[in-house]
Amino acid sequence: MSDNRHFFSRFATSVADLSGKPTTFVAAVVVVLAWAIAGPFFGFSDTWELVINTGTTIITFLMVFVLQNSQNRDGKAMQAKLDELILASKARNEYVGIEKLDEKELKSLIESLDEAAKDSGLNSRQGHSG
Repeated sequence: MSDNRHFFSRFATSVADLSGKPTTFVAAVVVVLAWAIAGPFFGFSDTWELVINTGTTIITFLMVFVLQNSQNRDGKAMQAKLDELILASKARNEYVGIEKLDEKELKSLIESLDEAAKDSGLNSRQGHSG
């Protein structure tokens, strides 16, 4: 099972990297243009429309899982880096793991940090929406 997860992680990272390249976008535009140009040859038939609709739906459906996997791993790695910075600095260690708080607890924490920033004269958190 671990090999499958490792394979999928590598696959998801590769697909996410590839899907974000300008050449991939250009390739997608070329496919759509080719499909549009083929329209008159197929009489703008239902089958002609079904080809693009089915293709884009399948690709979108699969990409959701691949990109979510990549985003989840990126988020966890970022959180681990932030936790390490907290632990290695003079920051308060109780902030390690706050990503696991529920929405209400997190909102309360943000509000208390906003108040502390106002009290200390820092305006950098002003306008923060949570």
